[in-house]
Amino acid sequence: MSRDCLRPALPIFASIAISVVGWSGHVLLLPVALGFPILWSLAQTRLGAALVSAAYFLAASRGLPQGVATFYAADVWPGLLLWLCASLSFVAVHTVLWTKNSGVRPFRYLLAAVIMASPPFGITGWAHPVTAAGVLFPGWGWWGLGLMTAGLAGLVTRIWPAVAIALTGFWLWSAAIWTDPKLPEGWRGVDLELGASLGREAGLQRHRDMIATVRGAAGDGTRYVVLPESALGFWTPTVERLWTGAFSDGDATVITGAAMVDPAGYNNVLVAIDGKGNRILYRERMPVPGSMWQPWRSWFGGSVGAKSDFFANPVVSIGGGRAAPLICYEQLIVWPVLQSVLHDPDFIIAVGNGWWTDGTSIVSIQRAATTAWAKLFAKPLVIAFNT
Repeated sequence: MSRDCLRPALPIFASIAISVVGWSGHVLLLPVALGFPILWSLAQTRLGAALVSAAYFLAASRGLPQGVATFYAADVWPGLLLWLCASLSFVAVHTVLWTKNSGVRPFRYLLAAVIMASPPFGITGWAHPVTAAGVLFPGWGWWGLGLMTAGLAGLVTRIWPAVAIALTGFWLWSAAIWTDPKLPEGWRGVDLELGASLGREAGLQRHRDMIATVRGAAGDGTRYVVLPESALGFWTPTVERLWTGAFSDGDATVITGAAMVDPAGYNNVLVAIDGKGNRILYRERMPVPGSMWQPWRSWFGGSVGAKSDFFANPVVSIGGGRAAPLICYEQLIVWPVLQSVLHDPDFIIAVGNGWWTDGTSIVSIQRAATTAWAKLFAKPLVIAFNT
C-alpha cells in the first residue's frame, strides 16, 4: 500500500485503536478515549469526520453483535444490524456538526457532546468521552465535570497538544493515587454466576437457594444486600409472599431485581424486601433499546416491551439514606447518572444481568463507567452483576 493511500486511513485506524483501548473495561484507561475529539477536529473533510466517528463508535460497541446473537440464540446478523443502526445517531451528529472553521469548532463539538449525552440522541450515547472525568478529576464533582468539558473543547482547538499534555498530567496524578469507590456502610453487593437461568428458572428450589445466598451475605454488620437485575424473575404474588415471609423476622433488607408485567408491557424494577414487607424501590428509566424497549410496537397495537420513564425516580430513599440506582443499560449512557447526581444521593447502586455478554467487554465497560462516575462525585458504590 502506497504512502498516499495509507495517509487517509491513518485517522480511522487511530480512532479504532483509541476506542478499543479506552473502552476495554479498565477504568484507568478511559482517558484514552479523549483522543477521539482530537481526531475528529483534525479531519480534513466532512466524510473524514464521519469515518473517524464511525470507527470510534463501532469499535467501542464491538461486543454488541456477539452479545445480541447470544441473547436471541440466533446468528450474528441481527446483532450486526442493531450495531450499525445504533451507530447512526453518533455518526450523524458528529458529521453534521463538523466544520473547517477552527473558531467555531469547539462550540460545535460541545454541542455534539451535549446532544449525545441527552435524550433522544443520548439514548444510544455510548462511549461518551466525558465519562473519563472521573479518572482525571476524582472527587472534584461538578467542578471536575466542568474542567472535563473545557478540556474537550480545548482538544478540538489549535492548542490541543498543550491541552492534551495538561490532561495527561491529571491522568498520571490520578492513576498514582487511585483507589476504588468504597461500599456504603452496612451494604454488600452479591455477584452471581447463574448465566441465562437467572430470572428464567422460576422453581421453588431456585428461590430457596437465592434466599440462602442472601442470608449468607447478611451479618457481620451487613444490613443491606443487593442482588443483580432480574434476580427474582417475574414479581408475582407467589414470589412476593415467599420472599416477604423469608425476611419477616430478620434485620436484613434485600434489594433485588425483578420484572412487573401488565397488559401494556413490563417494568424492570428493583424491589426492597425487609421485616416490614416489600415495596417497589425503583423503576428503570432507560431499558435497552431494541431488545427490551420497543415503543414502535405500540403503533401496531402490540406491547412496548420494557417501559421507560426517562426522568422518573432519579433517587430513592432506603435505610435512612438516598440512593441513585442504575440498572444495566443506564450505566452505559450519560444522562441517567447525571440526573441522579443532581439530587445529591448518598451512594450509587449499580446492578445488571450480563450473562449474554460472555466473551465481550460489555460488563467490564459498565463497571468501569459506573466506577468513574462514582469517583468523580465521591459517592460510595454498590455493584451486583450476574454473568
